[in-house]
Amino acid sequence: MTELWNWRIDRVPPVEVYPALAEALGRVVMPLAVADPARLPTYAVICDVWQAPGEFGTVVDCYGVPERLPELPSVAALARLLDRGCVLRDDTLDAGRHLLVAPDGTIRPVHFEVTETDDGEVLRGQRLCTLAHPACRGWSRCHRSKWAPDSVVPARAAA
Repeated sequence: MTELWNWRIDRVPPVEVYPALAEALGRVVMPLAVADPARLPTYAVICDVWQAPGEFGTVVDCYGVPERLPELPSVAALARLLDRGCVLRDDTLDAGRHLLVAPDGTIRPVHFEVTETDDGEVLRGQRLCTLAHPACRGWSRCHRSKWAPDSVVPARAAA
């Protein structure tokens, strides 16, 4: 069984993502536009990378990722190689809550205002998930996550 990963990166040209992603994953990375299923190398990961409006506007979709390849250390390696923050969805099913992976490998929950457009989701207005904000207190979805408000976790510990 394989997995699908969806990440966003803070302002990096898509052409820079493919080689960094291959290094971070330790695998051949094939762009979706040129991937021929009949000619894929063994252990290849197919990726689609494009620019979207808003914050963290470089979108990365990885298809066919082997289950045994851990997502959080992989995205942390990519953030380090690109020297850019990356975000991915968290476990709350809240469309605006994400995990921010910094280039130093730390992971913390954050919130965005999410707007649906014809070009997909647009993220704006990043703020930390913190008990200092009323929306993150009490019975909020934030407390149902393994990523509690105000948490900061190294990527290796999160794997």
